[in-house]
Amino acid sequence: MVLVAAYGATVEANVLDTVTPDFWIPAAVLGLVFLGLHLVIRWLAPFADPALLPAVALLNGLGVGFLRRYDLAKAAPTDRESLAVFAGSGGRQLAWTLGAVVLAAGLLAIMRDHRSLSRYAYTLGLAGIVLVMIPAVLPGRFSEVNGAKLWIRFGGFQIQPGEFAKLALLTFFAYYLVRKREVLSLASRRVLGIDFPRGRDLGPVLVVWLISILVLVFEKDLGTSLLYFGMFVVTLYIATERVSWLLIGLILFFGGAYLAYVLGSTVGGPFANFYDRAQIWLDPFAEPYDRGYQLVQGLLTLGSGGLFGAGPGGGQPTLLPEVRTDFIFAGIGEEIGLFGLSALLVVYLLIVERGLRAALAVRDSFGKLLAGGLAFTLGLQVFVIVGGISKLIPLTGQTTPFLSAGGSSLMANWLLIAALLRVSDGARRPVTGGGPAARPAGTPPEQLHGAPTEVIRP
Repeated sequence: MVLVAAYGATVEANVLDTVTPDFWIPAAVLGLVFLGLHLVIRWLAPFADPALLPAVALLNGLGVGFLRRYDLAKAAPTDRESLAVFAGSGGRQLAWTLGAVVLAAGLLAIMRDHRSLSRYAYTLGLAGIVLVMIPAVLPGRFSEVNGAKLWIRFGGFQIQPGEFAKLALLTFFAYYLVRKREVLSLASRRVLGIDFPRGRDLGPVLVVWLISILVLVFEKDLGTSLLYFGMFVVTLYIATERVSWLLIGLILFFGGAYLAYVLGSTVGGPFANFYDRAQIWLDPFAEPYDRGYQLVQGLLTLGSGGLFGAGPGGGQPTLLPEVRTDFIFAGIGEEIGLFGLSALLVVYLLIVERGLRAALAVRDSFGKLLAGGLAFTLGLQVFVIVGGISKLIPLTGQTTPFLSAGGSSLMANWLLIAALLRVSDGARRPVTGGGPAARPAGTPPEQLHGAPTEVIRP
């Protein structure tokens, strides 16, 4: 939070030519919020990984700081110095952060053992599918933003249900694959040193692939489609350790995306949006002031930042469309440069690595798949949005976790972190025998096979 306060002071020095007496207030409020969560973690999950909360707090704090910087840039020059610290996008993000942290603390209080989620796996799976499909069936005026149907909007209220659906679906995937992994691990033939599964076992993968293609077509969003299918295939790989599932997943997804592109160029209809996005990705400078404007401005913003950036408050975020949400990574990049963006990516990498470490250390199969899937999902979401901004893949409607404005993404990702904290607490907690700590009441035995009885040191 000292770093966040220094960022805020530098922004004011560059934008206002002075530093107001209130520059430290957002960082102080965030510090109190995160200190409260830290105390809750020490009480409810004392063995949880201590690196997760500080890393996420840094990202969340810098997101609030940049949104405050955007508010200053958008305000009239005569009103900037008097702009309240709790006004605009920055103030709303502070409020959303408080709500998200309270939600994460509530999940830690309710879910005292991660294995209790397995009791509700099928219910969560059904809820996840419903949440994914609601925007697709709603009329465009209630669900569509920038061509992608990802929202539920009524009056001034809006929510992105897909952010919560990914957590529900991942819980179901982990439970299902724990029960079926022996079957899915069976090989039918060996090709080029790789064991491929039996044809009859491809059913679950084909179902999830079909759902992801439907998301791509009817919700018009490549990022969400890639996220859902990617997290299932990787969870399947973690469960079976079969490289063939990764190859099959890549072939199915890219084959489906190419088919949607071809149909978009010939048939149009629901495939037209994906075709247009692919065309913009292939040559955004063909129409730099029309369809390619957003991507071109993002590339120019990143380019003008150079290696070291223009400094906090020294860029021009108002020239970049959707800089508060989809393109916040580019807006920050203009001011902190390539080195600063690399540092942010390393922080994300640290969170993912810690999540994977928890997956390796936890003693039950359900926890391994859940933590591994959660960590990979966070990393994949960062890849999808950064890849779209940098023109590595077509643009998506995904938000940058913990940085972008918006309550749905912030709350869902804080719930993800709370689940990782709970799994890491179980992984690092010493086990002295087969008592209640080793197997809470109601835990299905199939989730406990292979659990060691020796003491696991934190």
